[in-house]
This record gives sequence, structure tokens and C-alpha cells, in this order.
Amino acid sequence: MHIATFNINGIKARIEALPRWLSAKTPDVVCLQEIKSVDEGFPRELFEDMGYRVETHGQKGFNGVAILSRLPLEDVSRGLPGDDSDEQSRWIEAVVMAERPVRVCGLYLPNGNPVPGPKYDYKLAWMARMEARVRAMLSAEEAFVCAGDYNVIPQAEDAAKPEAWKDDALYLPQTREAYRKMLNLGLTDAFRARVQGPGHYSFWDYQANAWERNNGIRIDHLLLSPQAADRLTGVGIDKEVRAGDKPSDHVPVWITLAP
Repeated sequence: MHIATFNINGIKARIEALPRWLSAKTPDVVCLQEIKSVDEGFPRELFEDMGYRVETHGQKGFNGVAILSRLPLEDVSRGLPGDDSDEQSRWIEAVVMAERPVRVCGLYLPNGNPVPGPKYDYKLAWMARMEARVRAMLSAEEAFVCAGDYNVIPQAEDAAKPEAWKDDALYLPQTREAYRKMLNLGLTDAFRARVQGPGHYSFWDYQANAWERNNGIRIDHLLLSPQAADRLTGVGIDKEVRAGDKPSDHVPVWITLAP
């Protein structure tokens, strides 16, 4: 099973690039972030015609997540548990009905800037809610994947210039500690389980020739439960997508799981 995560930074802006990538790579399941569209405005027919079932959790002009799947989906739910007043669309999950089912959670974790302030408080509170959800899923002993834009730079090697991020919400010690707490529950960072060392990025800003200078960061992650990690057979970052026509500032990150 080929599972990918891709922050597209607006479905309208990526209406040609996304289908082109899907046709080239044919992933089984894709978690999308920043669709920036209400549910009824998402061009689902385009992807349904390509063989995908489409589930969205949209929001007008901001945020928004979606799951595209070539395989049947069950138990679809929207919104991260723990705060009924949260109006931001950042979490969607579903069980992918394969030979051995896998629960897939698509997420767009808050950025948190500027720091300090309410946006950073919201980020840390959101991460605490995610930790609680992860604990609940682990207790069920099921295979699951939490895939998305985490807005977290886990380690210095995950940034071309880590010193430039020392005061940013993506790299503050409290952010990295909250991320490590989830890993320490028993999750596996799929990419780092297979690939070590610096120079592997999933985001390059549009400003200051970041792409041309390879001034990137790795903030798009797939975290696996033990039952999913046991099935991990491959990982990758489709870096070449960033050089395409009208690219997102993120690129797809993917894993393959044994049947």
C-alpha cells in the first residue's frame, strides 16, 4: 500500500499539478493539507474520475484536509477530539479497507507563530489533544498512520539552516518536546526509520530563492503505530515536484506498507 501526504497550499492553485502527480505516482491513499476550500467547493469529481474516493474536512480560505483513496474507506471522522469549540479544519481520519486494514489520520498541525502568543498556545494545546488521540489508538492495538504537515522541525539535521529557526514556533524546544512525547509513546517516524543524515527536506519557502539554494526544512511526516511500522517497506520524498509548474511550497512524502 502506497500512502502519501501532500500539503498542496490551495486546491485551486494546484488544480493541474495535483492530478499530474497522481497520474505519475498512482498512490493508493493521499492525505492532503491546506485545501483551502469548503467541502462543496472541492473538485471531487476530478479525482473520482481518476478512481479515488474523496473525503474532505474543508474550511473557507484556510486550512482544510482531505483523504483521497483508491481503496474503500470506513469509519470516516472529521475533527480532532478534545475541543468541541475548535472551528479549524485540521484533522480527518478513516480506515482503509485493504487485506489488512490501516487507519489513516490526515493532519495539518498549527504553525504557531508569532511566539509567544495565542497562536503558539493553540499549537501546543492541539499537540496535547493529538497525543491523547494517539494514546487511544495505540490502546486499540491497530495499524495506523498519522500523515501530514506537522509544522515541526524535529532535529537540527531537518533544516538546512537550523540557526535561522531557533526562535520559530516550528523549532522551539517546547514544540520538539511535544513531538518527541508522541514518538516516545511508540510511534515511528517512517522517513527516519529508513533514511539518516541531513539534506532531506519537504518544504522550501517561496521567498529568498529558498528552493534554488536548497534552503529547506523537513516538516511533513508520517508517524506509524508499531503494527504499521512492522509493515514498512519503503519511504521517499518526491522532491522534483517542487521544480514543476506552479508548485506548492511543500512536496509529497510517502511510504509503502506490505499488504
